[in-house]
Amino acid sequence: MKLNRRVFLGTTLAATALAATSAQAAEITLRIHTLVKSPHPYNDMAAFLKSELEEKSGGRLKVRIFDAGQLGKDPAVIGEVGLGTIDMMISSVSNAVQQIPELGIFGMPYLFANIDELAKKVGPDTDVQQHFAKAFADRGVGMKLLALGGSGTRNLASTSVVVNGIDDLAGLKMRTPPSPMDSLTWAALGMLPVTVAWGELYSAMQTGLADAMESSLPGYTGSKLYEVAPNLALTGHTIQVNHTSISERTWNKLPEDLQALVQKTTIAANQHGIEQAKKYDGDLVQKLQADHGVNVTRPDKAPFIAKLKPAQADMAEQLNLTREYAILT
Repeated sequence: MKLNRRVFLGTTLAATALAATSAQAAEITLRIHTLVKSPHPYNDMAAFLKSELEEKSGGRLKVRIFDAGQLGKDPAVIGEVGLGTIDMMISSVSNAVQQIPELGIFGMPYLFANIDELAKKVGPDTDVQQHFAKAFADRGVGMKLLALGGSGTRNLASTSVVVNGIDDLAGLKMRTPPSPMDSLTWAALGMLPVTVAWGELYSAMQTGLADAMESSLPGYTGSKLYEVAPNLALTGHTIQVNHTSISERTWNKLPEDLQALVQKTTIAANQHGIEQAKKYDGDLVQKLQADHGVNVTRPDKAPFIAKLKPAQADMAEQLNLTREYAILT
C-alpha cells in the first residue's frame, strides 16, 4: 500500500510539474480581433501572425484569433484595445475615424491608382506611416499603430438597381461607415448617405434601410452580401486601407526582443495581406458570377474620376485633412 501511495504521489507531482511547465511555456497570449468572415485578407493576416509569432518566439507567445466580430464591433473593440482587454486588431481604417479623424483621408475616392501604389506610400519607414503612428499616440486612444496595409479594391453593390454609370446612382440610399469622407463622396454622386455599422449591413440591405453599399470583394463575399445586394458594379473607387494595432498596455508588457518580433512580423503580415487581396480581387468576381449568380457591371470609371478628383482638395479642407492630403499626394 505504501509503495502504491508513493507511486501515486510521484505520478501526481510529475504531472503537476509538467502542467506548470506547459503553463509557463507561453509568457503572453495575444488576443487578435477581426470584424470579418473568411475568405478575407484580415483573417489571412491574423493566421500569418499566429503561425509566425508562435514559432519564432519559441512558444513564448501564443495567439488566439477572434474573427467575424466575436469580440464586438470595431468602435467598442477600439476601447477594449485601449484598456488592454483585447491585445490586437486588424481592421479597416474607416472604422476608426471617430477616434482618429486623420484616418478619414483614406476614404478619399481615387486617391491611389492601385494597391501597389498604396503599399509603396503607406509602408514601413515612410513619412505616411510615421505621421499616422504619431496621430494614434497623440489621440490618446491607448493603441499603438504597428502597420498600415491594403486589403483590396472597394466596389459598389445594390439591391435592385443595375449600375452602369453615375446617373443610375441618383437618389439611392447609400450605406456608409461612420466616415465623413464616405458621406461626402456619395453625396457628390447624387446619393443619400446612411450610416450603418458593418455588422448591421446585411439587415440594412435586406430591410430597405439602404439601397446600395460598397465594400471590398472579400468583405462582400465573406459576409454573403451578394444575397441582399446581387448587383455588383466594379467602380474601384477606393483601395481599402487597413491598420494593424496593438494595445499600448500589451506592448509595454512585452520585452524588447518580443516587441521587435511583433513589429517585424506585423509588417510581413501586411505584405501577405496585400498579396492575398490581389488574389481575391482577381478570383472572386468570377466566383460570384458562377456560384452565386451575381450581376456584374463594369462602369466606365472616367466619369466618376472626372466628378470626384476635382473635389478632393475641397473634401480635405472641409474635414481638416489638408496635411494628410498633402502627404499622400
